[in-house]
Amino acid sequence: MHTENLIALDEFCTSHNIEISFISSLQQTGLIEISTVEDTGFIDNGQLLQLEKLLRFHYDLDINLEGIETITHLLQRIDSLQEEIVSLRNRLRLYESNE
Repeated sequence: MHTENLIALDEFCTSHNIEISFISSLQQTGLIEISTVEDTGFIDNGQLLQLEKLLRFHYDLDINLEGIETITHLLQRIDSLQEEIVSLRNRLRLYESNE
């Protein structure tokens, strides 16, 4: 597996001054994915924004893991509903332009 788009978990935790156990907890709840290559955990670059958001929730806002799960679920639901609204508006425009 190529590790060019991956960030070593221990380096990430060291640079952000956080515990690896918190990242493991996020993985166990399904909020992030950790890839393992040769007994080393890695985080994909594509997850960095999400991971840093979760870290801010926990360390800056003092939100526990269950709260983070709830917030993440609600934010995903909001995104889904916004996409549905855009789709419905587009369909409505289609019908309005035919009149």
